[in-house]
Amino acid sequence: MHVACLGWLAWAAVLPAAQAQGQRVERQVASYDIPAGPLADALNRFAQQAQVAIVMDAASLKGLQSPGLKGSYTVEEGFSGLLKGSGHAAARTPAGYVLRPQAAPAAGGDAPLPEVRVTADAQSEISGGGYVARRAVTATKTDTPLLEVPQSVSVITAQEVEDKGATTLTDILAQTPGVTVNPYGFDSRAPDWVALRGFDSWYTGSYRDGLIQTVGVTFLGVQTELYGLERIEVLRGPSSVMFGKGDAGGVVNRVSKLPSADAPREINVQLGSFDRRQVAADVGGKLDEDGKLLWRVVGLDLDTGTQERYPNGERMTRKRQYFAPSLRWQISPRTSLVLQAESLRDDASDDVQFITGANGLPTSVKEGDPSYSRIKTDTDAFGYQLEHRFDGGWTLRQKARYAYRSMDKHHIQSSLDTDGVTLLRQARHDRETVNDLAVDTSLAGEVGLGPSRHRLLFGVDYNHSRASWWRNTGAAPSLDMNNPVYGVLIPEPQTPAGNIRLTTTQLGVYAQDQMAFGEAWRLTLGGRYDKVKSDNDDRLNVTRSTQQDEAFSGRIGINYLLGGGWSPYISHSESFLPNVGADVAGRAFTPSRARQDEVGIKYMPADGSVSFSAALFDLIKTAVVSYDPDTFEARQIGRVRSRGLELEAKAALTRRLRMIASFTALDIKVQDSADPSEIGKTPMLTPQRSAALWFDYAADAWLPGLSLGGGARHVGKNWDDAANTGSQPSYTLVDAAIRYETGPWKFALNASNLFDRRYYAGHGYGSWYRGAERSVLLTARYGF
Repeated sequence: MHVACLGWLAWAAVLPAAQAQGQRVERQVASYDIPAGPLADALNRFAQQAQVAIVMDAASLKGLQSPGLKGSYTVEEGFSGLLKGSGHAAARTPAGYVLRPQAAPAAGGDAPLPEVRVTADAQSEISGGGYVARRAVTATKTDTPLLEVPQSVSVITAQEVEDKGATTLTDILAQTPGVTVNPYGFDSRAPDWVALRGFDSWYTGSYRDGLIQTVGVTFLGVQTELYGLERIEVLRGPSSVMFGKGDAGGVVNRVSKLPSADAPREINVQLGSFDRRQVAADVGGKLDEDGKLLWRVVGLDLDTGTQERYPNGERMTRKRQYFAPSLRWQISPRTSLVLQAESLRDDASDDVQFITGANGLPTSVKEGDPSYSRIKTDTDAFGYQLEHRFDGGWTLRQKARYAYRSMDKHHIQSSLDTDGVTLLRQARHDRETVNDLAVDTSLAGEVGLGPSRHRLLFGVDYNHSRASWWRNTGAAPSLDMNNPVYGVLIPEPQTPAGNIRLTTTQLGVYAQDQMAFGEAWRLTLGGRYDKVKSDNDDRLNVTRSTQQDEAFSGRIGINYLLGGGWSPYISHSESFLPNVGADVAGRAFTPSRARQDEVGIKYMPADGSVSFSAALFDLIKTAVVSYDPDTFEARQIGRVRSRGLELEAKAALTRRLRMIASFTALDIKVQDSADPSEIGKTPMLTPQRSAALWFDYAADAWLPGLSLGGGARHVGKNWDDAANTGSQPSYTLVDAAIRYETGPWKFALNASNLFDRRYYAGHGYGSWYRGAERSVLLTARYGF
């Protein structure tokens, strides 16, 4: 909590002096050499070199070119030169610049300024030094300012990812309020293991471009290549009104890089700790003279070791190849089509935990073998985003994606013999596949009814997935804990031990009305009806069960726009989550339900330099399946309550200094369960406090192009068991960065856990989970 408070105090102390300093910077003359090219790209380069913030709608600048800038200019002279002939001008505000279209003279007087809007598939309006997003589409599936969304939403921009040197989705989400990542510590496989407000989002909270990504039956989850994303949007709290079946915590929506006239073009190379080697490229452009066809290709090749070694010194490794081409076709002024594809190949060592000794303490022994323990995951996805604008302002949108994911996993399961030194082992070979089709079609438009305005949304979405899992088992040589020998032959397992196919079909119909009453009041109403069919086919034991569930979910929220960028709100939202299976009496499980009440306030002034939000929530999940500890019978009587406070701030404090801060206080308790020992307790491996603080300073007063960054992450204690009899202490990690930009080149040196603090992220289920050690990353980028 102290870390977060320091951020608020620093913000309040620095801002007044910053405004005076910014005025001096704007009057200074500096030399610039910015090549001609896309206008948005030129403006971004100039703003970075001049150390000023600028708010602009990138979508409105598509196709516009800048003549470039070479010579010595003040800030205002530089903007004027770059914008010459574009029909736009940069207006100065107390905290930066805002790009506005210029009025064009017309017969009979001056023409009014055209309205600037961002379409639903466009990038969020980004300002505040590249950290502050002013709009997002995940919460409402419409183009809505975040100030008017009556629910907690965080947006992580590509600039934030780059500045912090994050390499995985969990790296960057760990610094977001209400989010817990990697409960089982460092994982060489880099899965997207995320919990929101204390609820696991592994199975139902993973989305890509607004469409669900279905996971497998056991180990086949979602892996995200962070370099392929434009931004990440985190919607916290029950969200079934927009997304159908899902757990109580919310969703994480990954937004892909797509073609645009101002998309950056770059090649970068990374070298880092544990023999990390990576090369990546993000390129694109126009296929025709008038820019109706735009293309983009994102690619990456990674070969790295990890922090973990076997006792014989052999390091665990991971390899990844990523390829994502896309094409945007502006069929007509009213119709656009985006075609997308993605291919991911991931090959990693698969020994996650170190063995716990007979004394209950962790050892340096791995239960598997470097020649056997391996997990290979493949993903191939194809999809499109279609948009057509009708007369009268109505817009039809359809998104669709088919994905095929597969996993081949060789691993070892072990148990300690009674002698306390012999590890008895079993070899396992798991194979898993998922075929996943998701389609979302919506119609949106605005109507006026008397003094009120209504933004209406009607939609239907469909998801069909088929997950299959096979397991074979076999004998494996035992391992002497005092003298472990690796590299021995482990025969391929031949005995069938599992064969399950789970088929799920969901069809949902939803409607939403975002009402505006005058300039201040906003009322959001939404409702949805879903039907879900689940078919569980156990082909090994020749049993089959089918469930059909239906549910209605709603949301209501009120915002009041106070003026000056402040907006308090209150909301109620709901979700449902189907449960496959039956209790001891043979009754099929019904869906778990969740409901949340949330109050909060958001602050985002018009200049876009600051974003602040605070939220208090009370979230209850009912009809949770729990198990009797003596008979192992399943009973659907569980109830979990999660309450908490979340704070988040992102700001350009001065022309040179930017800040990101977050704080979470979580009070989550099991209120009812078939296991009496956990009633009234906090779920294990769930920290109740977390905070993060990051400052980024442009140090060009010492050396033009130099920037420095640094911050801290704090994670509170978490419990080792359901009865809360033991816990792991809190820990705080420090991160740092130094960057240098000259011409088309950018160099960055990032260090996470700078002081190499050794800690355990958790202890549970008989294992100790080590935290991430210090990691240093050197990146060189060339833009063209």
